[in-house]
Amino acid sequence: MTTTLGLIGAGMIGTTVARLAVAAGLDVVLSNSRGPETLADLVADLGERARAGTPADAARDGELVVAAIPLNGYRLLPAAALAGKTVIDTMNYYPQRDGHIPELDSNELTSSELVQQHLADSRVVKAFNNIVSFSLGKLARPAGDPDRSALPVAGDDTVAKAQVAALLDTLGYDTVDFGALADSWRSEPTTPVYVQPYFAGQAPKGLDPEEEYRWHVTNPGVAVPADQIRKLTESAVRGTAGGYLPGLETA
Repeated sequence: MTTTLGLIGAGMIGTTVARLAVAAGLDVVLSNSRGPETLADLVADLGERARAGTPADAARDGELVVAAIPLNGYRLLPAAALAGKTVIDTMNYYPQRDGHIPELDSNELTSSELVQQHLADSRVVKAFNNIVSFSLGKLARPAGDPDRSALPVAGDDTVAKAQVAALLDTLGYDTVDFGALADSWRSEPTTPVYVQPYFAGQAPKGLDPEEEYRWHVTNPGVAVPADQIRKLTESAVRGTAGGYLPGLETA
């Protein structure tokens, strides 16, 4: 069982995963691109189970490592330090921020396959990418709770996926394994399982994209059980890679 979780990236998803991990009794090592000193307030807020370090520290000390950075920075992940580790890829492709990546635009690769190419000696598992941080924090429930939600995962290594499933269970979620990294497009932006199922209801009409996004992320959300997640991933039809998220800077 994982007892120490490394996090590379301390944005909204990374911070939310860290909070869930600490609440579940895990130790966390947080890192970002700006240096450990910039995480002092967050670490103090998380308490004695949290400490700050460099990405290499998080890679070395984490039994599992969460990569929660923008996709355009995936080459900065410390491949040597992550060798032999299971790495959870939370990243999504947004061309407005990441620039156009030919291998993704052509559907030659999924974004997770691109990350796996960089982390050739690691075991990459796609997870946490289809839910916004607000939903992720609010919907966690203990095992057996009738309102427990599930998250989809994809990966090429069965043992690595089992490790990630065990972590998700500890954090408060069931898991739906929907295939290999080549299948991970099924949980990417614009697919049926991406973000929307966890929202409560429809946003009021007349909102601009930014207002609609804020409306969704400030609502409590609804439980999405494993059977529904499975149906949604199976119903996905592959189209143009990448999505749009209000507020991202245009590349």
